[in-house]
Amino acid sequence: KCLIFFNLCLGLVFLSGFFHMKNKNYVIMKSHKPLLLPSTPCRAKTNVMFLKTHKTASSTVLNIMFRFTERYNLTVALPADQLVHLGYPKTFLAHFVEEFEAIGQNYNIMCNHLRFKLSEVEKVMAANTFYFSILRNPIPLMESSYVYYKDDVPAFRNSKDVNEYLSSPMKYYHLADHELNIYARNIMWFDFGYDNNAEDNKKYIEAVLKEIEQNFHLILIADYFDESMILLKHTLCWDLDDVVYFKLNSRSQETVQTLTPESEERIKAWCSLDWKLYLHFNQSFWRRIEETIGLEELEKEVNHLRMRQKELMDTCLSDKEAVGKDHIKNKALLPFQSGAANILGYNLKQDLDNGTLRTCQKMVLPELQYTSYLYALQHPHKKRKQLGLPLLWTS
Repeated sequence: KCLIFFNLCLGLVFLSGFFHMKNKNYVIMKSHKPLLLPSTPCRAKTNVMFLKTHKTASSTVLNIMFRFTERYNLTVALPADQLVHLGYPKTFLAHFVEEFEAIGQNYNIMCNHLRFKLSEVEKVMAANTFYFSILRNPIPLMESSYVYYKDDVPAFRNSKDVNEYLSSPMKYYHLADHELNIYARNIMWFDFGYDNNAEDNKKYIEAVLKEIEQNFHLILIADYFDESMILLKHTLCWDLDDVVYFKLNSRSQETVQTLTPESEERIKAWCSLDWKLYLHFNQSFWRRIEETIGLEELEKEVNHLRMRQKELMDTCLSDKEAVGKDHIKNKALLPFQSGAANILGYNLKQDLDNGTLRTCQKMVLPELQYTSYLYALQHPHKKRKQLGLPLLWTS
């Protein structure tokens, strides 16, 4: 009897140890399929710096960041005075932030356009700040930049279309005008604070990639935006509604110029720094997903995100989709228009209750208007930013 009791106890100890290990992640079901359980509850990260790169769906991310700021009553490092960006294209300096001298490192969120310089950003953001950014395939990025900045960039302005520009970039891109031509070559490399006209040198590129990996905790990929939002949600311990979005600052399909296969190959050479940056972090993005979420769980969560997005679009929007600039009824919701692009916006339903209306307004509010609105809230004694656009809220 003693021996039987001893063996029974030993078995129970073993089983309890087994289930103790397993319960951190799984419950064993009769079907033998592991069911993921939430591990130890994590706390949402509220000190976050987002490096907003150009033409990478970053305006949509900025809207997500601003809504998160309001939800948790956080402070955001906003551009000083009448600026709507943090000194861009100049390399960032701490004094580009409104009231930096008074507020110091007590900002929670930073997400407006800037050209990155870690030592200056660290003067503004807390030591435990989470740093992330987003990249996009340089091939569609170049076409998007060309259309959007056609009127502002000499290299684009002097060529007929994107394919003509790419057939002989150096015919249009003059180094003497490099400060005006930053959008015409390796723009992501520039946004991260590096020389977009640097020589494509293997040792140099490896050093830059290593430095970016040290400076940033996460790099998302715009070409897989929904997957990026799920990875961001997991990494920051945010809720699904924190990352749900309506696509902002996108343009109508008729303004898209079709790239020839030759042009696509030329972009890889002309923007080789951006191309290698993208390839490197596209790989690390998928590796990160496989190590943390897994592809099967990712697919489920992406579906949940899209269902929630559709639910909100059905609730909020009268047209169920984005519309062209001429069809936006409330001019306070009109996005900034640039170049030959027709930047789309949204019309809200008329019969929404106050709470729903506020939620819907925030989701469709363009970047400049949202920046101005938060600036007025956070710095009520400062002069309003003069956007030349009607504001949604005046008090």
